[in-house]
Amino acid sequence: MADHAQVALIGAAQLAESAAALEPQSPAPAERWSLALRITFRFCAAYFTLFSLSNQILTRLFIIPKLNIPELSGLWPLRQITFWTASHVFHITRELVYTGSGSGDKTFDWVLDFCLLVIAAVITLVWSILDRRRENYVTFYKWFRLTIRLALASEMFLYGLIKIIPNQMPFPSLTRLLVPYGTFSPMAVLWSSVGASRSYEIFTGCAETLGGILLLTPRTSTLGALVCLADMIQVFALNMTYDVPVKLFSFHLILFSLFLLAPDGRRLINFFFTDRTTPPSRQAPLFRSSRANRVAVILQVAFGLYLIGMGVYTGIQRWNSFGNGHPKSLLYGIWNVEQMSVDGKVQPPLLTDQSRWRRVIFDFPAFASFQRPDDSFQTYSASISDPDKTLTLTKATDKNWKAGFTFTRPAPDQLTLDGSMDGHKIQMQMKLIERDKFTLVNRGFHWINEYPFQR
Repeated sequence: MADHAQVALIGAAQLAESAAALEPQSPAPAERWSLALRITFRFCAAYFTLFSLSNQILTRLFIIPKLNIPELSGLWPLRQITFWTASHVFHITRELVYTGSGSGDKTFDWVLDFCLLVIAAVITLVWSILDRRRENYVTFYKWFRLTIRLALASEMFLYGLIKIIPNQMPFPSLTRLLVPYGTFSPMAVLWSSVGASRSYEIFTGCAETLGGILLLTPRTSTLGALVCLADMIQVFALNMTYDVPVKLFSFHLILFSLFLLAPDGRRLINFFFTDRTTPPSRQAPLFRSSRANRVAVILQVAFGLYLIGMGVYTGIQRWNSFGNGHPKSLLYGIWNVEQMSVDGKVQPPLLTDQSRWRRVIFDFPAFASFQRPDDSFQTYSASISDPDKTLTLTKATDKNWKAGFTFTRPAPDQLTLDGSMDGHKIQMQMKLIERDKFTLVNRGFHWINEYPFQR
């Protein structure tokens, strides 16, 4: 009898649960963001969007071989707005360089960023007035966070992969090996020192690429943002201390990392600095369906692999064209001028005349550099014909200028140039300086050092 009663009670409980499940559920109360949080998010959304559209972030998200997507900062209306602001607000009268310089800290860039801040503030004000009744931006935030994750990941892949395939800081060229250290700019010191240690450059590239990889999936995005933050703080510090003109951009990548970490700020403080329990992440998934979220993760990873693949592709091309894997000149090497005659007169070895050459350097096939006694250089475009044994030099700045020589190599380490330059008959007898004799080239790595080798 007791068994029958127990079965009846279980059945009644199950029926009650089923009935409760069929009853309409009251919706969960909407999450309410504070006014300060809503305004901050509106500003971040406006400013980060404007900044990303105005520079290389947009182009790095859509990499297509042989297709150059222009940065919007150089187009209408941003360019005109920036020029007007520079002239009327900051009273800058000189013509602004806005493209093609290779610097990210141009006057144009700083004025542009000021304009973006003002525009973002106006958008935030109007947005806050028109949308003042909204309690939160949970859905918008999910998708905007995804966009920032991918944008930051694309930049980490860019800077990471050009270090893993060491193109950003290549090993010092033949000309760089001859430049006196005291004439280096701070940026040249950084580039040459990092380039001289490929293992360190590859290591830093792996750290940056790792941050980008971790950003591709929601579960690892917080760790990825932490790695990116550490990477970019180091990069920003180097840019500031070695005067590298990417200060403005690297600072913004720090801001991107902090934006991704902001929702987990309290959890990170609890984890690193207190003994409190760290609650699970409150980051909402993109979709309600588990299947849709799995598909979204797969697409994010696929997009990341696409960015990595394109980065590797362009990196290999750059390595073979401009990096240390580039084709070598037919006369490759550093050649000491042992004897030089001008119009048949032998020049004294210590002559300091600027027409006197101390060394001739052949590195890239299309260029030749001549070093003067004062260690300055003159670089020419070069065309070398092996069958005719001729060397033709031209200047990019003077289309009418041309110099021509015939060359002979009595021995592998000897070279003679005979021809004309600047209206004078020139003959030079030169001897090869072996590249491997430079300490920077041949020193290598040693586990054991009885004494420091600092020379």
